[in-house]
Amino acid sequence: MTSRTFITWFALGHFANDWPIAALWLIVPAAGLAMNLPPAEVGLLFTLFSVGGALAYVPAGLLADRVSNRGRLLVGTFFWVALGYALAALAPGFWSLAILLATAGLGNAAWHPIATGVLTRDNKTDRARILGVHALGGSFAEVLAPLSVGLLLAFLDWRGALAISVLPTVLMGLCFLWVVRSVPAVEKPRVGQNELRDLIRAWIGRRGLRIIASFSLYNMSLIALLSMFPLYLATVHDLAPATIGIVFAAMLITGALAQPWVGAISDRLGRTPILAIGNGLAALAIATLMFEPPFWFVIAMMALAVAALDAIRAAMLAAAVDHTDHSESTTLGFAFALLDGVGAFGAVLAGMAAGISWGAMFGLAAALACGAAILSVRTPRRLPQGGNAPSAVPPTTGREEVSGWNQPRNGVSYTTPAEGRGMTIEEAKAEHAWRF
Repeated sequence: MTSRTFITWFALGHFANDWPIAALWLIVPAAGLAMNLPPAEVGLLFTLFSVGGALAYVPAGLLADRVSNRGRLLVGTFFWVALGYALAALAPGFWSLAILLATAGLGNAAWHPIATGVLTRDNKTDRARILGVHALGGSFAEVLAPLSVGLLLAFLDWRGALAISVLPTVLMGLCFLWVVRSVPAVEKPRVGQNELRDLIRAWIGRRGLRIIASFSLYNMSLIALLSMFPLYLATVHDLAPATIGIVFAAMLITGALAQPWVGAISDRLGRTPILAIGNGLAALAIATLMFEPPFWFVIAMMALAVAALDAIRAAMLAAAVDHTDHSESTTLGFAFALLDGVGAFGAVLAGMAAGISWGAMFGLAAALACGAAILSVRTPRRLPQGGNAPSAVPPTTGREEVSGWNQPRNGVSYTTPAEGRGMTIEEAKAEHAWRF
């Protein structure tokens, strides 16, 4: 199987795995209306199933870096997703629906660090572009699934629409029984005790904490918009489900198509300008919606904001891999946990803000995107040799030291570049020589 075909199959797998969860953008508000839930409880449903699913990201990443046959793990995610969401369609009430959605989300969450780890392991010079191609599958699911669900809801209730939405996942799971034969085996597990220690040390440094905060604010803003906008269109503008599905799909298409292109630009220019511009542009667009503008202006600004946020997602994930530069599945599992776990609280916060006013909800989303833009300015700016962004933690096999860099001098202990100011090893050595 050629590299292009291999990546294409993974994009299709992402498409099918994300289809049911993308359908929830319309199904959950429809369920909320059917159950007479207030906006805060609709937002809580989104938060609970996202947080529940996020619990699988890091364990799945660790497992993918420890086992040799990752193909079996990938196949298992499809059937977990299909069974989980099919059972959720039978849920009798709020809490049973929330628990079943969260359980089903575990399978969907597990796909992401495993698949992206496979794709980025041996592609260090164009990580963001490859992640962008993979992300196309999920983005097209977010475009087409709400469109199809909007049409289904014209004839079925939310339970029937959710049950039908698992069919693409089942079909792709059957196809992947053949595709996974081409997934390269890992002869030597990548993550040991020392590497896990290095990963933890990278993320608790100043640069790591800035990236964590930026990831969280970014996805809180995006989820706040996506979770509340269908409800906004239904309650404020009295649109039918089919019309909401069309508007939602059209709003997402631009960002979906832009991800590989924007990712390739970030591979060449660095992550900082891409992440700062994308978040900043979204913040400005969302802020204009606080003042009850005309309907056509709302649609235009929402499309711009969602496109800007969606387009930079691959670059943001690549920035996480750049930060550690090894143990790709584990690193991406942590990044996805931040995006969908911590970021999911944007839904319940947006629901609470919407209970006050829709202007407050848009103001909250704008403030979150603005915070992400400010923090993004401090992400790695340059690409080191080989095309990657600066590596925060050099791959080590244990307690190796870089030319005595960790040795204390004059009573001061210096750490690796990640724990200092994000310099490359060469820059660190040069400053070290200058100082002493």
